[in-house]
Amino acid sequence: MISAVLLVSAVLAQAAAPAPAPPRDPSLPPSAETAKAALESSPRHGEYVDVPYAGGPKLRTWISYPERRDKAGVVIVIQEVFGLTDWLRGVADQLAKEGFIAVAPDMVSGYGPNGGGTDSVPSRDDVVALVRKITPDEANKRLNAVRDWAVKIPAGNGRVATVGFCWGGSISFAYAGAWPGLAGAVVYYGTSPDPAVIDAIRAPVLGHYGGDDERVDATIPPAEAQMKKLGKSFEVHVYPGAGHGFLRDQSGRDGANLKATKEAWPRTVAFLKEKLAS
Repeated sequence: MISAVLLVSAVLAQAAAPAPAPPRDPSLPPSAETAKAALESSPRHGEYVDVPYAGGPKLRTWISYPERRDKAGVVIVIQEVFGLTDWLRGVADQLAKEGFIAVAPDMVSGYGPNGGGTDSVPSRDDVVALVRKITPDEANKRLNAVRDWAVKIPAGNGRVATVGFCWGGSISFAYAGAWPGLAGAVVYYGTSPDPAVIDAIRAPVLGHYGGDDERVDATIPPAEAQMKKLGKSFEVHVYPGAGHGFLRDQSGRDGANLKATKEAWPRTVAFLKEKLAS
């Protein structure tokens, strides 16, 4: 009787267990759940560096190098509101796999306890609160410091683009108006900038948006209309059924997030390869 009870219990437990996650597609960035393992198994070189920042703390920055003989373009990877996470480093590593030098600064460097960054902050909510305090002007200054350092990387070809997610998507779009020399900006589900910023944009912009992300999506048409009126390049892709943060949350939205990722990422890579070619 006891054996029968144990057998039934084991069967019920097995039935209740969640289905194992499907294997990760190596042609895509990792999801939040697979990022740490992807980094640990990556053959590419990645390291933390401290980027000088005049009048402020050094900016702790993750850099991933591609495996190639010729010089490569640089992609500045701008974080979500969650800071410099394993997931963001995983995206940087995937960009390196595609042949770019990926540079991911911790935008909250110096704001944490004892002047630390993301790793020093007790909780994710605390990181979000710190990121919310970063003004657009301060974000641009920090990106300028990272850019000035990145263009001098010996393995780089001197060309720089940005890619940002959520909060970082908004910053990526706005930075195209802050630095005329930017080769291109990729926006993942970030709000569009004010009209005055759009007036100053020279770089082409590629935008990826979830179809079920009304707050962000409401900012697309005005920006798209203004960019078109001014003769600026703004390529927009809205993915039906996908939610905010789809590249990180690839298992969400009943497959829509993964479908969006599979469509958005190749477009991102093609855009960056075109704009960063020496």
